[in-house]
Amino acid sequence: MGVFEELQERGLIAQMTDEEEIKELVNSGKAVFYIGFDPTADSLHVGHFMALCLMKRLQMAGNRPIALIGGGTAMIGDPSGKTDMRKMMTQETIQHNCECFKKQMSRFIDFSEGKAMMVNNADWLLKLNYVELLRDVGACFSVNRMLTAECYKQRMERGLSFLEFNYMIMQSYDFLSLYQRYGCNLQFGGDDQWSNMLGGTELIRRKLGKDAYAMTINLLLNSEGKKMGKTEKGAVWLDAEKTSPFDFFQYWRNVADSDVIKCLKMLTFVPMEEIRRMEAFEGSQLNQAKELLAFELTKLVHGEEEAQKALEGARALFSSKSDTDNMPSTELDASLFTDGKIGLIDLLAAAKLAPSKAEARRLIQQGGISVDDEKITDLKAEISTDAFEKGYVIIKKGKKVFHKALLKP
Repeated sequence: MGVFEELQERGLIAQMTDEEEIKELVNSGKAVFYIGFDPTADSLHVGHFMALCLMKRLQMAGNRPIALIGGGTAMIGDPSGKTDMRKMMTQETIQHNCECFKKQMSRFIDFSEGKAMMVNNADWLLKLNYVELLRDVGACFSVNRMLTAECYKQRMERGLSFLEFNYMIMQSYDFLSLYQRYGCNLQFGGDDQWSNMLGGTELIRRKLGKDAYAMTINLLLNSEGKKMGKTEKGAVWLDAEKTSPFDFFQYWRNVADSDVIKCLKMLTFVPMEEIRRMEAFEGSQLNQAKELLAFELTKLVHGEEEAQKALEGARALFSSKSDTDNMPSTELDASLFTDGKIGLIDLLAAAKLAPSKAEARRLIQQGGISVDDEKITDLKAEISTDAFEKGYVIIKKGKKVFHKALLKP
């Protein structure tokens, strides 16, 4: 089975241009392809997993990935799939986020010896002359046709700024620039980007001739990726400082039964033969598949040692609740205590088990918090230093989140 056929079997491809040409290109290892990433935070999150795993899979087959960071388009805003205009960022913030991305991407993609590239579209977009762009590129686009694109139709009622209206032209110009600068002949993108991506393919062919070797694959990146990585604590990040390896493992260990096989296909490198065998799993058998999913993805992001620690910690925790060595933990500074006590709301905030004190109150009121197996619903509850006699207390949030709070020596 070639890599193209594997992408199809794993359920990654939604639609494409030039199917036979693309199949030949990627199976022969001759694709120079790009996927775009918006530098809107200083860490990638699990919604980026599908793109990262795809790039790794294609690189292993001899193809050359280009990670395109949208440093230029981030200063404009993308209307696709959004109801409000995106907040614009400074160039300094964008550059910092780009540096963080490259470090995390290096776990998936080999950037050595020209095997892959990371480029920033600010390199060409920020230097554009407006009148020249209108004459050279704008003339290739029909406003009537652009307005039929789903990404614009979704915003028309609320209001679409002229700034955002230019996004399709900017993204199309990205493909043209990558084609001319680096020989990029293939673009991958989420299903919400289809209109923008077709604009890029058509721009190249109009500017350089109908036989220009530029093609597009539309993936199920956005519709599936948006379902991933959202919890009551917020996004699940690839940065260990934002989401611990244990919490990362637990997120994947607790995916819905209906999603585990799909996630194994789309996100891991587990052979399809093994995944097909697990498709027959039911009930408690699915826990084996979930454990495999969690281990493989934690290993990809944090390394095998951290994945093994998370696996052992999760098994010990849910079998006996007594092994706390690998449980996520927070050291509490003495300054957080008043007269030897800390409010439960403050404790949850310090342990980052709630993104705000309002959320902490909600969790307590709804009976979602226990300390050392005692459920607490009193908003004024306080935990004294006496409760830390063994050196720590165990906070349980919901049914599956456990956290160890320690007193700082």
